[in-house]
Amino acid sequence: MPQTTHPGICRICSAHCGVLATVTDGRLTKVAGDPDNPMFKGYTCIKGRALPEIHNNPDRLLHSRKRLPDGTYTAIGSEQAMDEIAAALQELIAQHGPRSVAMYLGTNGLPYPASALMGNAFMRGIESPMFFTANTIDQPGKQIALAAHGHWLGGDVDFHEADSWMLVGTNPLVSKAIGIPGQNPSQNLRAAIERGMKLIVIDPRRSQTAARAAVHLQPRPGEDVTILAGIIHIIIDRQWHDPAFIDENVAGFDDLARAVAGFTPAYVAQRADVPEDQLRDAAETFATYGTKRGMVNAGTGANFALHGNLLEYLCLCLTTICGRWQRAGERVTRPNTLMPAFTAKAQPHPPYEGWGYGERLRVRGLTDTVAGMPTAALADEILLEGDGQVKALICIGGNPMAAWPDQRKTKRALESLELLVTLDTEMSLTSQLADYVIAPMMQMETPAMTMGSELIKYYTSGTGIPAAYGQYVPRIVEPPAGSDLIEEWRFFLGLTKRMGLELWFVNFFGGGGGRFMESPPVVLPINAETDLTTEELFAQMCSTSRIPLDEVRSHPHGKIFDVDAVVQERDPDCADRLDVGNTHMLDELNAVRAENYALRQDVSEFPFRLIPRRHQNFINSSGTALPALHRGKPFNPLYMHPEAMAGLGLQSGAAVSVTSGHDTVAAVVEADPTLRRDVVAMHHAFGGLPEEDAGFREHGTNVGRLVPTDTEYDPVTGLPRQGDIAVRVCAHGETSTG
Repeated sequence: MPQTTHPGICRICSAHCGVLATVTDGRLTKVAGDPDNPMFKGYTCIKGRALPEIHNNPDRLLHSRKRLPDGTYTAIGSEQAMDEIAAALQELIAQHGPRSVAMYLGTNGLPYPASALMGNAFMRGIESPMFFTANTIDQPGKQIALAAHGHWLGGDVDFHEADSWMLVGTNPLVSKAIGIPGQNPSQNLRAAIERGMKLIVIDPRRSQTAARAAVHLQPRPGEDVTILAGIIHIIIDRQWHDPAFIDENVAGFDDLARAVAGFTPAYVAQRADVPEDQLRDAAETFATYGTKRGMVNAGTGANFALHGNLLEYLCLCLTTICGRWQRAGERVTRPNTLMPAFTAKAQPHPPYEGWGYGERLRVRGLTDTVAGMPTAALADEILLEGDGQVKALICIGGNPMAAWPDQRKTKRALESLELLVTLDTEMSLTSQLADYVIAPMMQMETPAMTMGSELIKYYTSGTGIPAAYGQYVPRIVEPPAGSDLIEEWRFFLGLTKRMGLELWFVNFFGGGGGRFMESPPVVLPINAETDLTTEELFAQMCSTSRIPLDEVRSHPHGKIFDVDAVVQERDPDCADRLDVGNTHMLDELNAVRAENYALRQDVSEFPFRLIPRRHQNFINSSGTALPALHRGKPFNPLYMHPEAMAGLGLQSGAAVSVTSGHDTVAAVVEADPTLRRDVVAMHHAFGGLPEEDAGFREHGTNVGRLVPTDTEYDPVTGLPRQGDIAVRVCAHGETSTG
């Protein structure tokens, strides 16, 4: 039985870990960390090690499927499917206009950079503005805040050199997403603490990350803005800010000082239910410890409550008034490798328009934004009849029935479409409603490179690989014998040819990166004559890279390149400033201060607050049915403090009903002493269809069903309250009124 082992790249998340992939008799049989990879040094996580089970999943689709009139599915060749889909799209566009076609890009599109880019080019080619991504139902405040605040062109402080770091509502030891570098985050944090770095964590749960913090504030959920405003107030009051940096680079400082004046330590302590002395310790540790290097990052948990834009803005303001950015003469933390070289400068890029432009949705006054179109409003755009109604939806790497808020509305919307197409490796909840399910190739069946892990730094601070690192790997395993699989980007190329379109493929899209690149983007014409392999397309995408792709390719285990990039001095004529006094943001902060917060703390009807929680073994809904990942627990428990459970007469493993002001779901309760007594937590993106509630022990619980999209939502991004949800809990089958 022939067996070979190859260097590879795991693309389950944005960390892009270097791995070793073993192929036995043509099948992927083992994935392990690559000890010869200079960045990851043998590290990988359980999700990466389960790639063989993911590839060889018995439920994997090896042929595309078409829905028949009786609701069953039949296999269909990918070429015939593209013929029929292209004809259906042309008919819909002719009848209802380009806006009738929408696209949704989920997080599972990230492993395949050409897929997202070609999908975006296709939408521009048919002249539809209805391109939506998972970004606006997760953390869109990051891009909104950067637009309001501006960017520091010198880049982030290096975590490996920081004296203190503050994390708000994020657990990067599990998510590997932000703050602590995702290349073995546990080891990176351990090394930082051993050299003396002080970690500050704000989280209602004593998470794996919070357990290692020098200061852990464990507040009521939803009060992160209150706490950050209070910390800024203390720092300004004690004059721990950086006046020289502010004088040269910052506007709006006096406005910010006035806006936080009411967030006194006593007020914040009472409202957020944190000790006043602990609040002061957090402020002092961050602002004064060591040589005063470090940053502030927030995560999904904090962004899922309301005020995510303001939260991220205050993170930037706190970082800025303390001068926590790389300065002239210091090493550039994240120099590009497969993206173009750039000149980092110790100066601001000024704020820019972040919302209120482009396409206007027909609901809730929402518009396009720098974070993208408001995905939480897409179901309404499908259901709302009249001019501009969405009639067709194409999903790449996404599972709206598991991920979107208000699952019942989502189901009504998807069932009402005239055409629903998914590109999916299995019959997910969304694919079970689709007209066509296109079976794509998977990770190790396609070439891979780390360009995407570089691009992400343009979207927010605290992300990306902190080195001039790059890796490229060829295809490692062939698709299963007898299968008919297509690379996702080639599906859109097939539609382009059939519809007679002329596309312009750009090697990035959205608000990230374009305005800061010194080299123009790579733009490729795509039409009926285009004949490219993925390898050739990658070469074109990297044609302006700092390190030539051929050089990166010559180091199969990846390489940290010798790039002598330091932050340059400020331009003599630079008058730009970062803005910590944005009117929209400070008006929202004033509204937060004016709230009658006692009403929010009335727990008579809903005594618990439900918060989200990352899962060590899953990225959203992917792989939840695989025994190698769920290890006998395919559901997402309702985590609850043991004392709260005892008060309700519950034991771990019991079935419970969880009720919000919008809906009720069934779940399995599990004791967790790391939570506050008044907080419960669940992983999102589990569960079945709404009519499958009885199977919650087999497939988990859909948290999104508890979330309405049109009552409490951000007026800029449309992001509804998906965390800090007021709920009550009772034994399943009982009736509770609070």
